[in-house]
Amino acid sequence: MSLVKAKLPFVALLLLVGITTSVAQPPQGSRPPTPVPFAPLEEWRKSIISGDQLLFRSFYSWRPEAVIQNPAGQTDSRDEVAFWNKLNVRDLKLQVAESVSPKPGLHEIVLQAEIKSTAKNSDETSYLLEGQLWQQQGETWRMVVVKRGHLTSLQQPLTTKQEVYPPGVNARAEIKDAIEAAARDHKNVLLVFGANWCYDCHVLDLAFQRPDLAPLLKANYELVHVDVGQGDKNQDLMKQYEVPMSKGIPGLAVLDSSGKLLFSQKKGEFEHARGLSPKQLAQFLEEWKPRGQ
Repeated sequence: MSLVKAKLPFVALLLLVGITTSVAQPPQGSRPPTPVPFAPLEEWRKSIISGDQLLFRSFYSWRPEAVIQNPAGQTDSRDEVAFWNKLNVRDLKLQVAESVSPKPGLHEIVLQAEIKSTAKNSDETSYLLEGQLWQQQGETWRMVVVKRGHLTSLQQPLTTKQEVYPPGVNARAEIKDAIEAAARDHKNVLLVFGANWCYDCHVLDLAFQRPDLAPLLKANYELVHVDVGQGDKNQDLMKQYEVPMSKGIPGLAVLDSSGKLLFSQKKGEFEHARGLSPKQLAQFLEEWKPRGQ
């Protein structure tokens, strides 16, 4: 992610921009409300798994017609039905980040869907971020606006508040300690240059915690997170390890157990981590692990 993109708000606001502009928002700096249960959401989830298109369509308003905003532009609920039907969903889990009723008759939801599909590979899992605005129409709740993100192969963070890059850390000392540990344990060193404001840095951090990637990483690498701040921290280390800040972050470099540079990200290969797949990350970790491992 580039510094230009750093000014965007966290994902929930990205999803709901243009949807709730007429609804009062909490004061800036206040804590987000705890998500509250919303029964129609569970019924919507079940309708997707059932494959009943008429039932699924009934969750979307037709007077007025629901507005669907997907990555390609604005469309209607017919596109939404076609999108989910094409996935052939066999299992669907919802992680709700926001579920609030800003005023009577309206309910806002921001969620991440974890989707197991039979469309390609039965073992393949996809993720989808979505913002929904529900309206009570008589005794029935229906969606009037949906903003759907890209379908991804990696789990997306619902917040960037976690400190992946703790402040006040001496990165040079951490790299020195990592090289010593790598020499002792016959590993390489993986440097990840990034910042807490960087959405894709959080995507990559979540990916490295996956059960199919974490063992590969732990067995072969000493991992060091190097905070670049707003492009004003540890720039000497970025230059030393040939990771140009101008190409965005996260930026990666691999060292051997003597500290010799084996690989550096010169073309922003990991800047858009959200678009990568587990297979691509596994291939990278396999390619640059110590020889003979």
